[in-house]
Amino acid sequence: MSEIKGKDGEPSEGDGDYESLPAHASLTIHMTAGAVAGILEHTVMYPVDSVKTRMQSLQPDPKAQYSSVYEALRRIVRTEGLLRPLRGLNITMLGAGPAHALYFACYEHVKRTLSEVIQNGGNSHIANGLAGCVATVLHDAVMNPAEVVKQRMQMYNSPYRNLLDCVGTIQRTEGLAAFYRSYSTQLAMNIPFQAVHFMTYELMQERLNPHRQYHPGSHVLSGAAAGAVSAAITTPLDVCKTLLNTQENVALSSIHISGHLTGMANAFRTVYRLGGMAAFFKGIQARVIYQMPSTAIAWSVYEFFKYVLTKQQMEREAGPAGPV
Repeated sequence: MSEIKGKDGEPSEGDGDYESLPAHASLTIHMTAGAVAGILEHTVMYPVDSVKTRMQSLQPDPKAQYSSVYEALRRIVRTEGLLRPLRGLNITMLGAGPAHALYFACYEHVKRTLSEVIQNGGNSHIANGLAGCVATVLHDAVMNPAEVVKQRMQMYNSPYRNLLDCVGTIQRTEGLAAFYRSYSTQLAMNIPFQAVHFMTYELMQERLNPHRQYHPGSHVLSGAAAGAVSAAITTPLDVCKTLLNTQENVALSSIHISGHLTGMANAFRTVYRLGGMAAFFKGIQARVIYQMPSTAIAWSVYEFFKYVLTKQQMEREAGPAGPV
């Protein structure tokens, strides 16, 4: 377990407390740590995310019906090629960097500000949850267009040749509004997701890391638990978001819906008409399997970079050590 020591070689009261470090950190530190964490979070588990998108299809092609994540990955690689599960990764990386930079920087700033008001600077679950909600609004504004393109390229028999073809076709045939068609649903999903996510993470940290020092194991376990709980709870909203993003023509035509599906309420009704209550939990296994390691990676990488970058900044501010 790492900590910053005072001049006498002992942990100082302010510097030794890991959670006090962000007070000295610049906005650049939070944004850099967040960008790196976001890119790694989305790339490491991306093949599972591709499977999740296909498993949430409401009327999948018979060749794209899978019983498990492992079977899906095996069949996709065997029948469509080794790189097929990575289709759409490029747009995800382009969106994830700036989206997560804003996300974590906003979260830290709002959490600290609200904690001062609510808990006199102490840890507040209300502040954590509200900070997560505010950060999500900024994150999704950047990430939503990337999500639309990504999910269309992940689908079975996707008609798009490449990233530029997908973006150009959507813009030409559906207009720029198509890139934000699912934004309200994305927020309706991600605000409770992030509220539960951050509150679970901070609650786990209170139990596993009460002194709030840099402790990689506790960050991994807390992140995994937060990802699993929040992913399972919000799966029905994720299914609706996927339908709005992909606009499954076969599924919509089967219930005589022409044109483009818009709005969260319409998405809910359509999902229920196509598959009943069970349809709202399609892909839950893949979603939880994806979110647990992804969230663990995001938090552990973010906390690591935040710790290292802040420590370097504090050492620079302290200046060179004098003679002993």
